[in-house]
Amino acid sequence: MIHETIEQLQNAPVRKHGLSLQRRFDLCRSCVETLVPTVEDWIQAGAAAKGCAGRNDVLAEEILTGPLIAIRLLKLLEKSFSDLQCYGAPQLPERNLEYGTRRMQGKSLLRIFPTHLLWDRLIFRDFRADAVLVARTDPRKRHLALFRSLQDASVSKISLVLGAGNVSSVPFSDAIHKSLVGGQQVILKMNPVNAYLKPIFEEAFAPLFKEGLLVAIEGDSQVGQALVDHPAVDDIHLTGSIHTHDRIVWGSDPQEILQRKASNSPKVSKPVTSELGNVSPWIVVPGSYSSSQLHSQAKHIAASITNNVGFNCLATRVIITSRSWPQRKLFIELIQKYLSETPKRPSYYPGSIERYQRFTQSNTQPDESGCLPWKLLEFQDIESNPLVFQEESFACVCTETALQAPNDTWFLDEAVAFCNNRLPGTLCASITFPNQFMWSNPQAVHTALQTLAYGCVCVNQWSGVAYSMLTPPWGGFPGATLEDAKSGIGQVHNTYLLERIEKTILYGPLVSFPKPVWFPDHRTALQVGRELIGFYHKPTYKQLAKVFANALRG
Repeated sequence: MIHETIEQLQNAPVRKHGLSLQRRFDLCRSCVETLVPTVEDWIQAGAAAKGCAGRNDVLAEEILTGPLIAIRLLKLLEKSFSDLQCYGAPQLPERNLEYGTRRMQGKSLLRIFPTHLLWDRLIFRDFRADAVLVARTDPRKRHLALFRSLQDASVSKISLVLGAGNVSSVPFSDAIHKSLVGGQQVILKMNPVNAYLKPIFEEAFAPLFKEGLLVAIEGDSQVGQALVDHPAVDDIHLTGSIHTHDRIVWGSDPQEILQRKASNSPKVSKPVTSELGNVSPWIVVPGSYSSSQLHSQAKHIAASITNNVGFNCLATRVIITSRSWPQRKLFIELIQKYLSETPKRPSYYPGSIERYQRFTQSNTQPDESGCLPWKLLEFQDIESNPLVFQEESFACVCTETALQAPNDTWFLDEAVAFCNNRLPGTLCASITFPNQFMWSNPQAVHTALQTLAYGCVCVNQWSGVAYSMLTPPWGGFPGATLEDAKSGIGQVHNTYLLERIEKTILYGPLVSFPKPVWFPDHRTALQVGRELIGFYHKPTYKQLAKVFANALRG
């Protein structure tokens, strides 16, 4: 099977005629047309596989985290390839401003959201995002290396993408980045958990398969290892846990891993990029919040815990509060309230029941439908219960810890240091600021956002929103190595094709209006998702009006 797959790629049409910018543009446009007819099969298959066939809230989640991300990714890349042909570089939202005039702690900022495309300013009202460039980076050279590689139309390398099993957008977005941006042929090794998506992907992205840019293959870990070891595979990209990464790169035996790391002799000699798990924190800066702000932020955090039953690398795992915050008790009660109101779902991911029991220190069993209760462990301490702070649970479990600090600014410094120094992973973090603190302490806010060593930092919002926007680069904070991979090496998404990005900072409101469609109690989220697919496919004012009408009914 592997030999035939490799041979198929080596004799593929794209090897003969190459992959010009125009061809990349055409493939994006063609894939949009083949993707739209697969949407219903795609989301129905996902809900059924997760034990929730016919449930509108789960179908909504499937459309928002699958085909909607796919069509958005293709449309944004199509625009960037067009810009490269017309202007020599993708056109950023602030293109009429002087690049590099905005800075944070001496580092250049580039506005990357909202885009001028897809009516983002209306659909994502009051949201904005900046990319922070690595220190001493000339913003005028923000595309240089990628631009040179995109000018090379030849295709001669094969990349192995080891797909994630939790969210359907992860394997295809990784594969599209490697193929249409990286200019490589891709073997997408499907995860056994969501291998049911293979025929759907083959239909949805048929132009990439026909061109020989993409093939999908099923199989167990032995198939994956054979692909990793195959001499025709030039590089590897994986999404998973640090344990999966180290098993592939360094070996399965703990002693072997230690010895190989000590002698710097990894099992694989080819390049490895990755997106790995994270004990994702959410800092809540103390202050005076209105009732609507408290309720909104509590619902945001609850949604970030329950989305996809907690089987997300960006699920909130640790909530950091201040012991002296007068509203702390009420805030935690509100999170517990929204968790209790969220319908339970089967824990479909392998090993989740054992992990749940281990992290909650209980013998809790799933109910007759295979569901475990949402769990927020309040007022935990890292010294007395280190497990929940030092390992990603990958289950519907979250922890709250309260730090002692004499004032709000001191708390912010302590919370940032706690995240950077005590929690593993560098993928994403969220932080809630009271408006008064933002206005009166701008320097403290900027310092905190710059100091947080995460690839994505979100203000008042869950990082799943930044992931879904696709213009923000997605990956761990720079500096990871094969020996200490943290949350991974490299980035995906990044539809503006930027170079030398340190992190993305997303800003959103304390209270979102209309109600976010990713909230589990949104009554019309499925309809909004379907209308957005239609709008992204063929944008008209009438279709946009349908999007907003359904959003307001939620």
